[in-house]
Amino acid sequence: MTTLILTVAGADRPGLVAAVADVVDAHGGNWENSSLAELAGTFAGVIEVSVTPEHSEGLQAALRELQGQGLLTLAVLTGAPAESDADDRVLEIQVLGNDRPGIVREVSGVLSAHDLSIEELATETRDAAMAGGRLFEASVVARIPSSVDLDALRRDLERIATEVQVDITVA
Repeated sequence: MTTLILTVAGADRPGLVAAVADVVDAHGGNWENSSLAELAGTFAGVIEVSVTPEHSEGLQAALRELQGQGLLTLAVLTGAPAESDADDRVLEIQVLGNDRPGIVREVSGVLSAHDLSIEELATETRDAAMAGGRLFEASVVARIPSSVDLDALRRDLERIATEVQVDITVA
């Protein structure tokens, strides 16, 4: 099977997911994994589709037709299996604090400096009910190579938590 990674974005309206799903199904593709959301009036997402090699080009052409109709902005990439060491571990990190610019940059910078690969990142801002202002919340799933010094990573995350004034929980 060929794995295709679709990135989609368009003005939010009913039927966008159905339009993509119909094209995938019509070309024998299988919708495997996705992350889709409405963000500030724009519908955006990433979709992993598997398809037989002989149907891959037809599926990609049909997806480009959706873009040509003005429904979505779409990019198609060919996926490849992720390379990881059998000794790699998964780390879950939660971040919560008052919203301010730079939180994602600071946290992702620490993870990158320790050679962690982010597998999932979800962020959200919301009104702080009791305190006023905005809260920032992030959930990170990262793959840790066996060579990483977990104590050093934790120290660096604690340092960042103090600097940007957020709570960071590592599990």
